Amino acid sequence: MDEWEEGKLTFLEVIKGIDQGVEVVIPTKPTNSMFLISLTKGANRKFLTISEDDIIDLPTEAGIREKMIKTLQAAVSTL
Repeated sequence: MDEWEEGKLTFLEVIKGIDQGVEVVIPTKPTNSMFLISLTKGANRKFLTISEDDIIDLPTEAGIREKMIKTLQAAVSTL
C-alpha cells in the first residue's frame, strides 16, 4: 500500500471514530495539491479543503493527526 492509500484509510478511520453516520467522498486526484473532501450526514453536507501532504503524513505525524481530528470534529459537529 502506498503512502496516499495509508493516509486515506487513516482519514476514514478518524471520521468513523468521530461519527460512523458520516459519508465521505475523497477525490482521486488533488487540485493544486489540495483535496476538496465532502462530508455528508443526512441532508447536510460540509466541504473541507485538506492538503495532499496532510493526508500523506496523517498516519505517521502525531501533530497532523491531532490537528486533523480537531478539524474533523468541528466539521462533523456542524452537520
